[in-house]
Formats: sequence, structure tokens, C-alpha cells
Amino acid sequence: MSAIRQDRELLHFSTMQLTWPRFFIFAALSFAAGSLLTSRLMTPAGVEAQSNHVFELRVYHTHPGRLPALLSRFRDHTRRIFDQHKMTSVGYWVPQDSPAKDNTLVYILSHPNRDAATKNWKEFRADPEWVKVSKASEADGKIVEKVDSTFMDPTDFSKIK
Repeated sequence: MSAIRQDRELLHFSTMQLTWPRFFIFAALSFAAGSLLTSRLMTPAGVEAQSNHVFELRVYHTHPGRLPALLSRFRDHTRRIFDQHKMTSVGYWVPQDSPAKDNTLVYILSHPNRDAATKNWKEFRADPEWVKVSKASEADGKIVEKVDSTFMDPTDFSKIK
């Protein structure tokens, strides 16, 4: 930058007067912009619970030696079909200790409410793809011996709502 141009810019800046009204307007605009930016960045990203939101704990007990077939069916088909019927998978687990580790799948689904759960299960069970997958996976015999289902409400201190 040339010395003359630099001097002109300094002269222009130095002749600008900062009056009290300008100072207060600048301060107010800065505060408002900062507050808006902070509120956007600091809003917690969480799940807002609906008043009737429920979780469903499901425990599948398989016939001897059939847990691998059940896990394959869930991995390859069931989870995706659940998604299509608005059944939100929270997680899937197998126990670590015997004898349950050889024949048990535990998972949790999330539903907007009990009525939606009933509707979604009905639609899931009637889904042509599910009917086909279920029959194909049981070509070597029944997989599931027993299913336990428990609907649960989150407590006020639960991290998952």
C-alpha cells in the first residue's frame, strides 16, 4: 500500500468522531447480535418428550441354537422394516452370561404413544415383506420360543426421554 493512500485512510479514520449516541447504538447492536448468536449456538440439542411417549422393552427367547438366525433376521431385515413402520430402534443387546447369552435378544423400541405402538405393530405384522422374511427365516424351524414385552415411561431423571 502506498504511503499516501495509507495516510488518507488514517486521516479518514481519525476524523470519524465517536459520539455518545453512536457509541450507545454500536453497543446495543453488538449486544443484540451477540445475544442472538449465543442463543442459537447454546440451545441444547435434545429430544423433546411428548407427554405420552413410551419405550417398549422386548426380550426374545429363542429355541436352542436359533439365536444366530434371529440376529441375522434383525440385522438384515427387521430393523429396516421397523423403520418403515415408524418403530424407532433405541438399541439391541445380547446377554453376556450363560444360559441367556445363547438364546436371548433384548431390544428397546420408541413409540410416540401406546396407540401408535399398537397401530405400528399391527401394520408391521401385516407387511408383505415381513411375512415373506419371517417365513423364509423359519424354513429350518421356529426361531422364537417366547417374547416378553414391557411398555415403559421415562422417569423425570432419565437421560432418554
